[in-house]
Amino acid sequence: MADQQKKQINIELRPEEAEGIYANFAVITHSPAEFVMDFVRILPGAKKSRVHARIVMAPQNAKALCKALEGNLAKYEETHGEIKAAGTKEPGKQIGFQ
Repeated sequence: MADQQKKQINIELRPEEAEGIYANFAVITHSPAEFVMDFVRILPGAKKSRVHARIVMAPQNAKALCKALEGNLAKYEETHGEIKAAGTKEPGKQIGFQ
């Protein structure tokens, strides 16, 4: 039983990362060895956008991220209701920019 003790990882969050980076678009590519996720902020009227963050992961870590995101989305929807996909129109509601 002592061999099954949970390992604890201390994670540091520096002030510059704590602020976060907003992205409303992602480009995901992959090779046999890695997944590359580029996070972009597209602004209305802008002729050009740029990548604000790039995350590179092994396929196993990308799959673990996917499962963690699915679990968190399910918990979110249990609490706050279904998230409507982009392009879904509800009368009287407009989200994002045109």
